[in-house]
Amino acid sequence: MPMSATHRAIDAVWRIESARLIAGLTRIVRDVGAAEDLAQDALVAALKQWPESGVPDNPGAWLMAAAKHRAIDQFRRDARLGAKYASIAHVLEVDDAGHVAVMSGDAASADDVATIDAALDDDVGDDLLRLVFIACHPVLSTDARVVLTLRLIGGLTTDEIARAFLVPEATVAQRIVRAKRTLAEARVPFEVPRGADRAARLSSVLAVVYLIFNEGYSATAGDDWLRPALCDEALRLARILAGLAPGEPEVHGLVALLEIQASRAHARVGPSGEPILLLDQNRARWDPLLIRRGLAALDRAVALAVAQGGALGPYALQAAIAACHARARTAAATDWPRIAALYDALAQVAPSPVVELNRAVAVAMAFGPAAGLAIVETLVAEPALKGYHLLPSVRGDLLAKLGRFDEARAEFERAAGMTRNGRERALLLGRAGEVAALALKAHSVGDKEGTT
Repeated sequence: MPMSATHRAIDAVWRIESARLIAGLTRIVRDVGAAEDLAQDALVAALKQWPESGVPDNPGAWLMAAAKHRAIDQFRRDARLGAKYASIAHVLEVDDAGHVAVMSGDAASADDVATIDAALDDDVGDDLLRLVFIACHPVLSTDARVVLTLRLIGGLTTDEIARAFLVPEATVAQRIVRAKRTLAEARVPFEVPRGADRAARLSSVLAVVYLIFNEGYSATAGDDWLRPALCDEALRLARILAGLAPGEPEVHGLVALLEIQASRAHARVGPSGEPILLLDQNRARWDPLLIRRGLAALDRAVALAVAQGGALGPYALQAAIAACHARARTAAATDWPRIAALYDALAQVAPSPVVELNRAVAVAMAFGPAAGLAIVETLVAEPALKGYHLLPSVRGDLLAKLGRFDEARAEFERAAGMTRNGRERALLLGRAGEVAALALKAHSVGDKEGTT
């Protein structure tokens, strides 16, 4: 296999296996930073050996075996782990399948060896779930949770994360280092939390995945409207979570939401990368497979919520809203009263100014622009929306529908000045130009009528 092809294979293997590898190693060494270092050492070993020997039949097991070799070497060197590990480590060797073997029996009992072997080969799925909860631990800032999740669970490089969020690579590297240090200093246990703590932590995990997807779906800054790699990564993380926590309704709700939203990706941009808004999209370009997967995940979320005697959570409700759009063959066929009712429910379980703004749009579509504008006007002085460009954008759209073109133009121009995304700015300035032309036409008609 040519060198370049081998390196591509290694990159693919790393993306697939790195999270499980780091998770298993974190259980062994109890330090996520040290675990990642060990995993990186194994990757370096693969980069050296695989171009000559070829990619092994089970590359994940090969990487784990290489990392375990280094973990055992670390046990030998690390006096802090005590004499017991030191006495065991010198008689152990890991075979190519990743199992521990006794090289001489004079320093460790068979029970000791069995204990270490079992610890090294415990259930990987549990390890991965623990790692997800660590990466999204509340002791970390939101930014730190995002970059650590993408690094540890997503397998993205520092450079890839930096490019995705349009920040310097040094900034991302610093956040990752700080996050690992914070986790170590806080002595965060390598465990899946239980009870109320688990629910709170799961909410943090889902919020991180949702944030990653949203950044890919509507990029905050830069010249691209979409960043597909982030959407793909968030969807992959959500699917992993659904497999690791199959009894959690909101996990399936998030998967449903992301699947359906992702189904529109190809229809959301034009030939030159310009944004195409939902009601203007060619629905024939929506991905039917992703829609089917999303609707199936929503059905699971609803069934679990009913079985557990609870109401739908915020992600399942948003997925239900997305499903209304997905089921409508045309924009005109959209069940806007149903969407408005779902936003009413969402405002009850997860009240926020942004939810209220979205509810205003749904109310306007269902019951007329005046009804929607009445809700928007209550949000104008909302401090949380002071720099939120979608507030003047929505207000401008509703004012335009009411024929208040001059006010609408001012709102679109204000929104354009607030966004940091070049594509979105162009869209908003285009809308401002359109309503300005309508205003000019209206004034011209008025002047003619005044002269007759």
